[in-house]
Amino acid sequence: MMVSARVSLLAAVAGMLLGLAGCGSSGASGSGTSTGARASTPARSGSSSSIPAPAGAVPSRGPVPARFAATSVTFVSADEAFVLGTAPCAHAPCTAVVRTLDRGQSWVGLPAPAEPVGQPGLAGPPAVWGIRFATPEHGFVFGDGLWETTDGGDRWIRDAQPGGSILSLAVAGGQVLALTARCTPGGGCAQPAVLQRRALGGGLWTAVDKIAVGNVIDSNDLIATQAGVAALVNGRDVLVTGDGGMTFTINPLPCPASAQRPSVAVTSPYGLALLCTGEGYTGHTTKRVYVSRDDGARWAQAGTPSPDGDAGTIAATTTGQVAIATESAASWLFYSGDAGSSWRIVNEQYDGGAGWADLGFTTATDGVVVHGPANGDGNSTGRPGQLFLTSDGGTTWRQVSF
Repeated sequence: MMVSARVSLLAAVAGMLLGLAGCGSSGASGSGTSTGARASTPARSGSSSSIPAPAGAVPSRGPVPARFAATSVTFVSADEAFVLGTAPCAHAPCTAVVRTLDRGQSWVGLPAPAEPVGQPGLAGPPAVWGIRFATPEHGFVFGDGLWETTDGGDRWIRDAQPGGSILSLAVAGGQVLALTARCTPGGGCAQPAVLQRRALGGGLWTAVDKIAVGNVIDSNDLIATQAGVAALVNGRDVLVTGDGGMTFTINPLPCPASAQRPSVAVTSPYGLALLCTGEGYTGHTTKRVYVSRDDGARWAQAGTPSPDGDAGTIAATTTGQVAIATESAASWLFYSGDAGSSWRIVNEQYDGGAGWADLGFTTATDGVVVHGPANGDGNSTGRPGQLFLTSDGGTTWRQVSF
């Protein structure tokens, strides 16, 4: 049952800051609600100085490495994209970044941070697992640290802050939003995570709120963005910001009490789509989709997708097409052309549950997803690492060759 009374976001964050100042560890936090206006949140500053990447020659742009496998993707326009991935190589780490200017018809190899591809909180050395670009020149690679480029990926600088592992990163409203946690090799990631923000142009990082994210090993998609708006789930609430995290609207989710790992998508400046999953049985989960036109103040149940797959990720266009990526013994993409009311399976991969990453839309018709993202240096785990694109709002998907 939802709790109707909530303390203010100001009080919750103030408590969070005291906890951080006292011991630097994570703890529980409360959430406030503001349906008519976005409530301001206090700031906590940290160092934003940068340190150079490891010494060595910066590789020139060249061909895509043979047997390149994708880990994460980011589009900066309908046609231009950057992909973080890895390929077998003679001298580790084997991480690479590739770029396209023509929506995957051709690719060029770029330098990459000198860290192996991996996953948060698993055994092994520090790793990277995500890439996001704000403009064709200004982008970020994240994982157990943050690397930044302002020249289109020719050079990467490691930022000293924010500390810890970055589970998800997004750029919205002129701000960089980072969801950070303390992750240790083989020990998982401490809960809850901390949402932080920084101006895109640089400066100090500010702690915004503590976020309950659950199991995050397979997802970079915890922060959804579109139309200048960012949204993320915090336990039983959804947080929505239209100014890059300076202020938030917070509202309760309509998911049943048994739901696990809800996923949210932004559909318009005040519109949301929500996937609630739960009641699992033999590779299936009951799925419910809800939509809202007012930042989650009111929700309407839209439809019930196929139970195939466990927890999933939802993404949507601004014109009513909605997609879900899910997996268990196989991996599936679901599609709705009527704002989530009716659903059908449009892509099925018999891959043992390799899963997906970075499902999203860049226009009303163009979308992208990574199938079976590579999660080991040199793709030592033999993942598919494939890039799929749609040009019809998610009705059909095609694999792109690197």
